[in-house]
Amino acid sequence: MQDTVRTRFAPSPTGYMHVGNLRTALYAYLVAKKAGGKFLLRIEDTDQGRLVEGAVDVIYDTLRETGLLWDEGPDIGGPVGPYVQSQRMGLYKQYALELVQRGHAYYCFCQKDDSAQTHNLEKVDVPTRYDGRCRNLSPEEVQAKLDAGMPYVIRQKMPREGKTTFKDIVYGEITVDNSELEDQILIKSDGMPTYNFANVIDDHLMGITHVIRGNEYLSSSPKYNLLYQAFGWEVPAYIHCAPVMKNQTEKLSKRHGDASYQDLVAKGYLTQAILNYVALLGWSPGGEREIFSLPELVEVFDVKGLSKSPAIFDILKLNHINAEWIRSLPLEEFHRLALPWLRKAIKREDIDTLTLCSLLQARCEVLSDLPPKVDFFDALPDYDTQLYLNKKFKIDKPTALSMLRQVKPVLESVEEWTQQNIHEAVFALIERLGVKNGAVLWPLRIAISGKEVTPGGGIELAYLLGKADTLARVEDGIRRLAAEVE
Repeated sequence: MQDTVRTRFAPSPTGYMHVGNLRTALYAYLVAKKAGGKFLLRIEDTDQGRLVEGAVDVIYDTLRETGLLWDEGPDIGGPVGPYVQSQRMGLYKQYALELVQRGHAYYCFCQKDDSAQTHNLEKVDVPTRYDGRCRNLSPEEVQAKLDAGMPYVIRQKMPREGKTTFKDIVYGEITVDNSELEDQILIKSDGMPTYNFANVIDDHLMGITHVIRGNEYLSSSPKYNLLYQAFGWEVPAYIHCAPVMKNQTEKLSKRHGDASYQDLVAKGYLTQAILNYVALLGWSPGGEREIFSLPELVEVFDVKGLSKSPAIFDILKLNHINAEWIRSLPLEEFHRLALPWLRKAIKREDIDTLTLCSLLQARCEVLSDLPPKVDFFDALPDYDTQLYLNKKFKIDKPTALSMLRQVKPVLESVEEWTQQNIHEAVFALIERLGVKNGAVLWPLRIAISGKEVTPGGGIELAYLLGKADTLARVEDGIRRLAAEVE
């Protein structure tokens, strides 16, 4: 095997970047970079019927946003291009014909539907696998059918006896009986290669040393290996990854509404947190640490930490990791990311959003949490006065009414409306009354926000809301409570 580690991410542009796809790309990147090797991007677009417009751009954008930058690829080129399969069509058939000449493949004329390898023209009772009737045609019979213009596919001629063993870095040695292997199609009747065949040819020609993919390809690996052996090529190292599941029985699926990378970003998850969490889906770094940047993942990644067991996508764990990343941001960066979400709820322009973000940053798990936390700034909700009750501070409705009536003139007396001046005035009142801080601050916060949980206390909210609105809301609270108490 060549000295330089070369891995590839080879997605089909058929939709969004699923979490499982992103994990495959990440692991391929980490394996290469950990070894000082090369990470390649190859677009596998031979299944033209499933292509989605704009999907290639989604692939590019996702990899760039997450920092998984490729060393060779369609847009930047490289020594073994082109890096788009549809631009490599001239390569595949010649290799299939070489296998025919070597006796490892054959022309098959009895296939009706290339997309379903089990269909046979002469049988109504469809067999579970192709019966191999064309594999022993004589050269003369084959030539006669070709001369007659009969449509054909090219199939791999699997050995009927013995066993094939391959080694996987995660699952160890796996052996299958050759009798269980079907003569898979290599070239379809339209001249296009099947995924499995094009994959092997491209990986060899591009010098791929390590193939990282989902374990759904474990069953195909013996067929891949037999192709490598038929050509006399070196077999790459295999790293098959256990699936990502939504629960114990169901895989994550975009068709069932499960989140893609784009969905998670749209819901307010940070790119760094998504990548961090995806790395931990089926891989353990060892120890207690779980927060890693991409450069840190390169340093600590070890394939020995990959698990054979399926990984369950745990949204609560993702929320925790996202919250950790949010708290680690500089305030200015959090403010930049949070502002579009704040503007969904706060239309007024006089709110000091940087100060507001200093209150929110430690109280936010996902950016989409922000709008319902701050919607009271634009309009006081029609709240229930039961919110004023607080056992800890021994506050009932009469007490809350009394405190609001006493704090109102204190707030009116604050001439320069700064947080410091509000704090000094309100705490002077608390000291004069000889009560706990919460006895005054709790009713004040409820009156200002109409919410039980807010991003800050009464003083911070009063400062942000402004003097006029604060006094108006305190007066509104007095009116609500008086209507019930008096």
